[in-house]
This record gives sequence, structure tokens and C-alpha cells, in this order.
Amino acid sequence: MFHRYFSTLLFILVGTGSVFAQSVPTPRSHFGFEMGADRKLANWDQLTAYYEKIAQASPRVQVDTLGSTTMGRPFIMLTITSAENQARLDELREIQLKLADPREVRGQEELERLLDQGKTVVLITHGIHATEVGGPQMAARLVHRMASSNDDEVREILDNVIFLDIPSLNPDGLQWIVDWYNQWVGTEFEGSTLPWLYHPYTGHDNNRDWYAFTQLETQHTVLEAHNVWHPQIVHDIHQMGSNGARIFFPPFIDPYEQNIDPGLIAGVNQLGAYMAAELAAEGRRGVVIHNRYDGFTPARAYQHYHGGVRILSETASARIATPIRIEWDDLRGGRGLDATISSWNFPWPWEGGGWGLPDIVEYMEAGAVALLNNAARNRRYWLENFYHINRRAVEGWERWPEAWVIPANQANEAGLAYALRILTTGDVEVHRAEAAFMADGESFPAGSYVIPMRQPYASFAQTMLEIQHYPDLREYPGGPPLRPYDVTAHTLGLLMDIDAVAVEDPVRVALSEPIDIPEWAFRLPSSLAGDDAPRIGIYRSWQEPMPEGWTRWVFDQHGLVYDTVRDARIRAGELEEDYDVILFQTQSPSSIRNGFREGTLPPEYTGGLGTAGVQALQTFVRNGGRVVAVEEATEFLIEVFDLGISSAVERLPAEDYFIPGSILSVDLEEDHPVTLGKGDSTPVWYWRSSRAFDVDDPQVEVVARFSEGNPLLSGWLLGPEYVAGKAAIVEVEVGQGSLVLFGFQPDYRGQTVTTWPLLFNALAGRD
Repeated sequence: MFHRYFSTLLFILVGTGSVFAQSVPTPRSHFGFEMGADRKLANWDQLTAYYEKIAQASPRVQVDTLGSTTMGRPFIMLTITSAENQARLDELREIQLKLADPREVRGQEELERLLDQGKTVVLITHGIHATEVGGPQMAARLVHRMASSNDDEVREILDNVIFLDIPSLNPDGLQWIVDWYNQWVGTEFEGSTLPWLYHPYTGHDNNRDWYAFTQLETQHTVLEAHNVWHPQIVHDIHQMGSNGARIFFPPFIDPYEQNIDPGLIAGVNQLGAYMAAELAAEGRRGVVIHNRYDGFTPARAYQHYHGGVRILSETASARIATPIRIEWDDLRGGRGLDATISSWNFPWPWEGGGWGLPDIVEYMEAGAVALLNNAARNRRYWLENFYHINRRAVEGWERWPEAWVIPANQANEAGLAYALRILTTGDVEVHRAEAAFMADGESFPAGSYVIPMRQPYASFAQTMLEIQHYPDLREYPGGPPLRPYDVTAHTLGLLMDIDAVAVEDPVRVALSEPIDIPEWAFRLPSSLAGDDAPRIGIYRSWQEPMPEGWTRWVFDQHGLVYDTVRDARIRAGELEEDYDVILFQTQSPSSIRNGFREGTLPPEYTGGLGTAGVQALQTFVRNGGRVVAVEEATEFLIEVFDLGISSAVERLPAEDYFIPGSILSVDLEEDHPVTLGKGDSTPVWYWRSSRAFDVDDPQVEVVARFSEGNPLLSGWLLGPEYVAGKAAIVEVEVGQGSLVLFGFQPDYRGQTVTTWPLLFNALAGRD
């Protein structure tokens, strides 16, 4: 009797599963092609429609719209797990939240229950860089597999994992890139470059926004995915160059930022190595670990400070969706990798040959499934490791202070609100002191902001508030510096022009409940508002630089009225009819003059200013116009106006002089119109494209100089003597007009509140 009942039940379950699997639409049935086929791409409209169909057909999949993108498209997340887990999703999230905050766990017995019942939470994100098309296409394949398959591997994943999938971190860029590619596929422009930034403001820099949280897409991901679920594992899927390894997984190379928990680093190492081993076991060649990518900046790794591991994967690219061929002799690698030689971290080189979107999608999917398998099979390990990382934070680290205090009544309201917004968005508990108090012998007024350093995400507060001392790493002793993958400084007090004080004494004052996330507090200077405001244009090349996009974001947040000025408008001349001042963000002189080469893009997107544009710009300035230029663009103006200015550091070898992205001190000429209101010095942002000027022309006025001695405030600087005392901002009158040249970046990734006034003053001009 029992055996007959069991057989009947098994038949019902298997039969139901089969019918259920058949009801989930396949990618081919929806899109008309297999995901990952050469020269075939689905855009965001098509993909979101597919996910809605899958959610309707499968009880394993839930689709949520987290908000709208910059351009108003839906920004979605899929929650994928077994039907049984879906039915108790709120309960499972409560378990996760308790493990995320050990202060809420009431003893060992409750901890054991949570560890027994909880699930590994995995967040996989795709396509933050829109030209890296493989991730969003692969996502549709992976979601279908998880929604429909009844094999043992998938069932084990679904039973033990809550899989959160954000199929595109940049839907606007995805739509643009796919539509552009599909428009030109089969023509001479197949696979050509999109002639504008593929994120509306930040382009490729949108994956440098994971502590500033400036963009809507970042905010939705952090506030509605990370902070709601606190995943143990985040897998960020990218693509890289074509001529090296086929795919990268961690371990990362040194350095890791010093506030990242050792248990988290160990988790990254074991998971990345496991994924690489799984792909090798499947016969996939060209897998590399421990190469090129480091673990330093929080701008790329939110989860490193929130209890979970971040797995970065980078798969070799094709020409968007057009296949390429790479011969053995063309394989390279760089940064310690020769892609033709086997090594401990690259055991099985790829043999060369054809490479296209089918390969990209297969490698990506294999990596994602390996990660999900590890998360399922090691569920208990991931939950325990997560809990202990958070417990150590709550207990406090020896190197951390007792608290950070941001004194009340600071002059820079915009910088204060920005810094508090960063901390609170990052789930840091920030309180207000309800009375004045003393700590470490210093008096702080009532209303000061207090950040106790015994809380789950104290590591995020610490890394954002302290000074960075980046290690002096060399390729070999006495040799060139080992270049960081990104920048080396992110100290909020310096970037935002506010004070933040680390205190060792216990803060003995009544504190408020944690504050909410504040609004931006940006205010446009009166000199740039009203009927007398200058008419501003930002030069916007078809080879659009990312800092130009960041600057548009800053202007838009302030409500600044401006035009974007294309090459054709400048070439047409008579610029003074429409503009009083034109801003050139950092861009090479060649790019400004020449733009895209004829034949590489449709004709309306090729060429730069050319001779006509240069002459129009000269006429504009000599007739009273003003041009402000930043970093590389200063070289263009120096050439065009034959100025007696040169770079003081241009040809120095890297082993002698190197600033990869640091915060320096600059001394200002007080009461100059450009420095008005800034006092006698300020922190500034300096990186590889920045300049320090030698001035040989008495007509050139030096407005600011890099401080004498060692101007480094945070980060890494080799050879301070080469930049100290050199000109940082200069102004020169030309005819009836003028030029202002910034050697440093006054608007670094929308964060340098401290130097925005210098840029605004330069645009406003003299009284």
C-alpha cells in the first residue's frame, strides 16, 4: 500500500514538474533566437517583457521593479528560489537580517536555529558597462534554467539559495548599445563605438559609484537589494580585453583595503578559486585568478564593507556581438600574465582561434552556476562566516576608534549633507548628540553627528572617514610602481570640505535614534543664477569624456542652466551670440581637434573642431569670451593660443614621479575671483591625467600652487618634490577675453565638493 502511494505521488510530482517546465517560455520562443547567438542581441524592452512572462509561468521567480533609471526605464530585480522558499520569503529575510546584526541574536540556541534554517543569499548583477553585452544576454538563459529545470543541480540551488538577479545595472545603456548595434549590423559600421556615453552621466565610471551613490541605478541596487537582503555573496559580471585570458576570477592581488574583514578575504579566495577549478574541470581553457584586479577602493566594492564577498568575473570580449579571431601569436595578457604560458594561477592557456558571443555567454553562465553550486553546497559555511564577520564588527576592531564625530554647525552644508548621505545610505548608524559633550579633551556642540564604531557596518564608516596611506608597491625593488587598478584615496572629510574627528573616549551624551538618509543640499551660487548669470556651454564631443558627464550631473543637481556644445556648433562660429563662457572638460588635444576618424562611424559623428572650430574659438575669446579647461584639455588651449605654459611633470619616469589618484593640498591666491570664498588653501583631486604647470609667460597669472614640501593629504605620491610649488590653476587674458586652466580635476566623479566653488567661480568670471 505504501509503495503504491509513494509511486503515485512521485508520478504526480514528476509529471507536474514536467508540465511546469514546459510552460516556462524559452528564450528562443520569446526572442526568436538563442541567447548568445552571434550578431543577435535583445534590448531592455524585450528582456523585461521576457522576465514578466517567466514570472507568470514559474512559481520560482518573482520580478520587482526597484525604481526608474536615469532615463525613466524600469530597473528590475528577480528573486529566484524554490516555490517552498518563495512561500516563506519574509521569514527567510528576517533570519538573514538577524545574522547581519548579531546584536539581535539572543544566545547560542537562537543562533543555531538561524544557521539551520537560513539560506545563502546570492546577488548576481549584469551589464553595468553596456558594451559588455554578454552579461544581460546570459541572464535570460540563466533565469530560464533556474525557472524551468528539474535536474538535481538546479533543485539543490533552489532549495538552499535565495538568488537575487539584477539583469542589468544600466538599462539605459543596454537599450542604446543594442539598438545601435542592431541598426548597423551587416554594414561597414557593425560593432562600431556608440558616439556618446553609455550611461547618461557617468559612462564607464558607473561602477565607481559604490560609495558615493550618486546615480539612481546605484541607489536602487544598494537601498532595495543590498540593504534589504544583505547578501553573503555578490557576483559582479564584467567583460575585459580580447587578447589575454578568457575569464578572470578572484583571488584579487594586493592590496586589500585595511578595513575589510579577513574572513571575507578568505571567502573571496576560496569561492573564486573554486569557480576557476569548476570551469577547468569542464574543459574550459584560459581561466586566470590572482591577476590585475586588486581589492582596495570601496568605489568598486560595496559588499566588502557589508559582510559579504564580492566576486568579480571578467570575460574576454568580442566586437560587441560580432565574432573575432585571435591567433596564438596575438595573445598577450599584461600585468604579470603571459597568455601563452601556463602558470599556477593560469594553468591551462587558451589555444587561440574564433571567439564570439556564444563563448562569452557560455563562460559567464558556467561561472555563475559554479558560484551558485558553491553557495548551495556550503550553505552553513556562508551563513556562519557572514555572522562572524558581522559579530567582529559589532565587537569593534582594535585599530578603530571608539567613535567618529562630525561636529555640528559646519560651514559647508552641501558637503555635510553629502557625507551623511553616503554614510547612511551605506547602512551606517549615525546619531545626533542631544547635548554638548567632551571627548578626547575636545568640546563638541549639541547636534553633532556621532558614529559609534561597534556596529555591523563600522568598517564602511572607517574607510570613508580616515586618511588613506596606500602602500608603496613596486614591480621589483627600486622599479616602477605597481599601478593600482583604480585610485588610492577616498577620504570624505577632504573631498567634502568637512571635519570628522576620531575619538578614543566613550561618548558620554544622550544620542538620538539613527538619522534618516538626508536630501542633497546643493545650492547654486548667486553668480550663476538670475538674469545676469553667464551663458554657459559645455563642450560635448562625440568622443565624450566621462568627466564631462559627471560635470553635467553636478550642474543638473544644482539646477544650473547650460547648453551642451557640439563640434558643428563651434565650427559654425559667432559663439559670442549664445555663450559667455565655454567649459572643456579633460580630453586630449587630438581628440578635440580630430574626433572620430572618417569611415569609422556615420559621417555626422566623425571629425572634431578642425581648423574652422579652432579659429571660431580664438575669435570667441579675443572678442570677450571666456574658456575654462581642465587637465588634458589645457594642452589644447596652450597650443591654440600659444601660451608660455608647459607641463612640469610630463616626461618624468613613473619610478620617480607617480600620483595614481590621490588628494593633495593646494595654496590659493586669496581674493582672486577664481578663489573667492575658499581661503588660502584647499584639498584637490589629482590623478594620472592631471597637470602641474611651469609658467614662462609674465602675462599668465598663477591662481593656485601645489603646496610646498609634500602636498599629499591622502593616497599615494611618489616624488612630491616634482609637483610641490608648481602652478595648479592659471589665468591669462587674451584680447578682450580670458582663459582659466585647471591642472587638477575640480569635479572628480561628482564628489569633490571642496573644489566645486573654484569651478563655479571660474565659470562666473570677473565682476
